Amino acid sequence: MGGFFGVVSKSGCVEDLFYGTDYHSHLGTKRGGLVAHHRGEFIRFIHNIENAQFRSKLQDDILKMRGRLGIGVISDYEDQPLIIGSHLGVYAIVTVGVVRNLDELAKNVFGKRAAHFSEMSGGEVNPTELVATLINQEATFEDGIRHAQDAIEGSCSILLLTDKGIYAARDKLGRTPVVTGAKDGACAVTLETCALPNMDYEIDRYLGPGEIVWITEDGIERKQPPGDRVQICAFLWVYYGYPSSHYEGINVEVVRNRCGAALARRDSVEVDLVAGIPDSGTGHAIGYANERHLPYARPFVKYTPTWPRSFIPHNQRVRDLVAVMKLIPIRELIEDKRLVFCEDSIVRGTQLKQTIQRLYDCGAKEVHMRPACPPLVYGCKFLNFSRSRSELDLAARRSLCRIEGDGNASPEAYIDPDSENFQRMVEGVRKRLNLTTLQYQRMNDLVAAIGLPKEKLCTYCWDAAEP
Repeated sequence: MGGFFGVVSKSGCVEDLFYGTDYHSHLGTKRGGLVAHHRGEFIRFIHNIENAQFRSKLQDDILKMRGRLGIGVISDYEDQPLIIGSHLGVYAIVTVGVVRNLDELAKNVFGKRAAHFSEMSGGEVNPTELVATLINQEATFEDGIRHAQDAIEGSCSILLLTDKGIYAARDKLGRTPVVTGAKDGACAVTLETCALPNMDYEIDRYLGPGEIVWITEDGIERKQPPGDRVQICAFLWVYYGYPSSHYEGINVEVVRNRCGAALARRDSVEVDLVAGIPDSGTGHAIGYANERHLPYARPFVKYTPTWPRSFIPHNQRVRDLVAVMKLIPIRELIEDKRLVFCEDSIVRGTQLKQTIQRLYDCGAKEVHMRPACPPLVYGCKFLNFSRSRSELDLAARRSLCRIEGDGNASPEAYIDPDSENFQRMVEGVRKRLNLTTLQYQRMNDLVAAIGLPKEKLCTYCWDAAEP
């Protein structure tokens, strides 16, 4: 998915910029970059961080950086930040989201005289460069950002750095969060609020959908008011958001505890202990255990110093290797035990199947699984949170297609949790994963755990709901 951070300070900004950007490292491991403006120049560094941590790649570079304003990014796809020369002036830009109509927009731009793009590997267009090109078509930065947001299908939140300040824009339907923070002498803008407290920033405001603000040493000025429709990604709270972060003022870990409690209230299975698939399943498991007054334990511990999140690497073999190597079982907490595991979700199920087999290999008597969200049956078309290339990679989608005997079968008849079709689909997933029982979270319980009206949440991957 990716994340960004920006800061404008009356003194030097580089240290805050470095650490604030680093607090987004859980969102992607493709590229990491920083750019600062100092005495008329943009100083930029970009590194491949697929095989090394962001801090280790950029800790020497920041010694060469100066300036009172800058932006940084953890990117799951393209090289960023970009430095752009245009009729609006020279500026730097980072984006988060996904441009689904990238090819169409690029074709339209190519149809105009003197248009060109730098080529990425494989001949692809850099989405951030395309966004900059759309911005450059208008007379002002504000008009350009609005033009880009209107043209993009998918989502795109933007930080744009000039020599005087930072434009921050949340995507049109607010699928990703953008939050500003403030402390004496500095203002920051971030996707993850967990980047703020350890550097003494207080949350200033949560930008609304489509809102644009201008951040300078003097403070934060609204340039475009928020729209009246928001559909923030519900999966932020379920999975890829950081536990100490807040979105729309709602904390991630608190929601995960409530999700686990909701699973527990619908469950009566007899088990010896409750556990979570680390790390994102942990908060759900704590909520489940507390609600049912059952012992919580860690039959798996995760070795975190060197292994990335297992959903991120592009190669399936590498993803599987990461999933196995980073989870270390504790046989004493597994052998002869009936275990209920809370998991954030079941996406492909490939790694989870291996994890479950390891539990049986260590002597588990029963393994029950309780995902904190409904079955994923639609591929996300608004963000990049999974490396699945096809909806048919999704475990629940494969199950229903096997039932139908048709790879193109529609999930529409399989969404209602009280339907026979739903139960058959879940049973297919249970058998494939070799689970004793499998019980998914219900949509209304997930929505209640988050605490926003359903119409303000994007739940497309579960029920294909759109504005």
